[in-house]
Amino acid sequence: MEFTVDQIAQLLDGTVEGDGSQVINNLEKIQEGKPGSIGFLANLKYEKHLYSTNCSAIIVSKDFVPQKSYTATLVKVTDPYSAFSKLLESYAALTRPNPLGIEEPSFFGKDSTIGEGFYRGAFSYIGKNCTIGDNVKIYPQVFIGDNVTIGNNCVFHPGVKIYAQTKIGSYCEIHGGTIIGSDGFGFTPQPDGTYNNVPQLGNVILEDHISIGSNSTIDCATMGSTLIKNGVKIDNHVQIAHNVTLGENTVIAAQAGVAGSTVIGKNCVLAGKSSIVGHIELADNTTIGGNTGVMKSVTEPGTTLFGFIGFDVKAFLKSYSVFKKLPLLQDKLRELEKKQ
Repeated sequence: MEFTVDQIAQLLDGTVEGDGSQVINNLEKIQEGKPGSIGFLANLKYEKHLYSTNCSAIIVSKDFVPQKSYTATLVKVTDPYSAFSKLLESYAALTRPNPLGIEEPSFFGKDSTIGEGFYRGAFSYIGKNCTIGDNVKIYPQVFIGDNVTIGNNCVFHPGVKIYAQTKIGSYCEIHGGTIIGSDGFGFTPQPDGTYNNVPQLGNVILEDHISIGSNSTIDCATMGSTLIKNGVKIDNHVQIAHNVTLGENTVIAAQAGVAGSTVIGKNCVLAGKSSIVGHIELADNTTIGGNTGVMKSVTEPGTTLFGFIGFDVKAFLKSYSVFKKLPLLQDKLRELEKKQ
C-alpha cells in the first residue's frame, strides 16, 4: 500500500514542508524509520531523533520549530499523536484481513440470529436465543452463551468468553482471553468459618465503542447489571467486579481492579495497578495514579490521587490523621523558626 506525502497530509488536514511527492509505504517509529516510511514527533524528548531519522516524512505539530538541520519532509498538524493514530486507523482498515462466512466445526444455537457480513471462526460456540448484528467478527474458540445480545460491527478475538444474558452494543472490540459475565465474588461468612455462595443473578451491559484488552474480567451483577458505558477503554489484566458502573470514556490501565458496587464517573483515568475499594463513588474526570489505592469516595470532579502504602491498619489510621495535617504543621514550624 503506497501513498504520497501530499495524500497523507490531505487525509490529516496538515501542511507539507518539503517534498510532498515522496512515496510512503510504511509507518515507523521516528528512531527506527527507514526510507519510504513516515513517523511522528509528539513528545519533544524524542526531538533528537528528527535530526538523524531515516524516515522520509515526520508528522509534527504545526507550531514545531526545528533546532537543527534535518532531511525528512514534515507534515504539520494540530495534534501529531492524534493525527498518527488516525493514519494508523486508516492503514489498518485498508490492510487488515476481513474474514467472512463460517468455518467448521462451529456451533450455532437454536433460535439465534446473526446479521449480514459476519464471520464465525472454527470451534466458536453461540448459544440459543442470541441476537447478533451486522458485520460481527467471531474468531476461533469464542464462546457466547445463551440469550446474549450483540450490536453491529463488533470484534471478538480468539478465546473470548461471553456468559449468558450479556448485552453488548455496537463497535465493541474484545481481545483474547477476556471473560464477560462470570460470577461476581459473592460469599457470606458462616459462624463455623466457612462461606456460603451468593448466587449472581444479574448480567453485564456493555454500551457502544468499548475496547477491552486481553485476559480482563468483568463480573456479572448479583442483581441488576454491571454497566460499562459508552467509550470506555480497558487494558489487559483488569478486574471489574459485580455491580460496578464505569462512566463514559473512562480509561483503565493494566492490572487495575475495581471492587463491587463502585460507581466511577465519566472521563476518569485509572493508571496501572490502581485499586478501588467497593461501594464508593469517583466523580467525573478523576485521575488515579499507578499503584494508588482508593479507600473512600471522591466527590470533587477533576481530582487527582496518587500514592498508597499498606501497613497495620491501626498504625495507618493514626499516621494518616497526622499526614493530612502536615502542611499545617509545617506552617506552624516555620512560624516558630521565625520567632527564634
